[in-house]
Amino acid sequence: MKKILVLVCMLTAFYANAHFQVLMPGTDAATQQNRNIKFQMIFTHPFEQGPMMEMVKPKAVDVYHNGKKESLMGSIKQVKRNGKSTWDFIYQMKKPGDHIFVVTPDYYFEPAESTFIQHITKTVVNGFGMEEGWDAPVGLKAEIVPLTRPYGLYTGNVFTGKVLYKGKPVPGAEVEVEFYNTGSKIKAPTDTHITQVVKADGNGIFSYVMPFTGWWGFAALIDDDVKLKKDGKQYPVELGALIWVKTYGVK
Repeated sequence: MKKILVLVCMLTAFYANAHFQVLMPGTDAATQQNRNIKFQMIFTHPFEQGPMMEMVKPKAVDVYHNGKKESLMGSIKQVKRNGKSTWDFIYQMKKPGDHIFVVTPDYYFEPAESTFIQHITKTVVNGFGMEEGWDAPVGLKAEIVPLTRPYGLYTGNVFTGKVLYKGKPVPGAEVEVEFYNTGSKIKAPTDTHITQVVKADGNGIFSYVMPFTGWWGFAALIDDDVKLKKDGKQYPVELGALIWVKTYGVK
């Protein structure tokens, strides 16, 4: 009987804890007075605010603007949070228009699933009020292309996105949704409330109403077409297409 209870507890904890790669800017809209944008890159369970997981140096950190890609790897710095490695950088906004920031983390091996995880994560920061470029795919292996403008959002707005893998829509893609629960202010009624789940339609399009004020992460999970070796064995790769957007309350 004790073994059964332990197994139930382990399964409950497993399903309640969703890994999310976080890419969070200090603002989603740069102004002339606020053009130095600080970004945090964290690998964690956003709703539960922990535990943080060790994040090794990313494989790439880039910004896309007006069809051009710029590497930001030279500006990232390691920051210890709760004893774990995270990464920060500051970007000075110089040009108007939408800037799409992307982190491609290294692979993370999840023993509980016998799977490697790589969550390619992006967020959009508007530059000086010129709303141009936010809906353009940037050619990532897996990405969510927003169909709702991903900034200037009110709490209660609907976010709609399109899941792409190798540039093509992913019919029926499963999308996990989590709120970045700063200070653990929101209490989940049950474990199933921690990670919301929506399914994309036949064209890879999904929608979700964001009920709280703050940052929201959307993670479309896709079985990649590659396998990686560990300790002499081959393991599958779960590729995640992630995007972070922020909602604002009315004062």
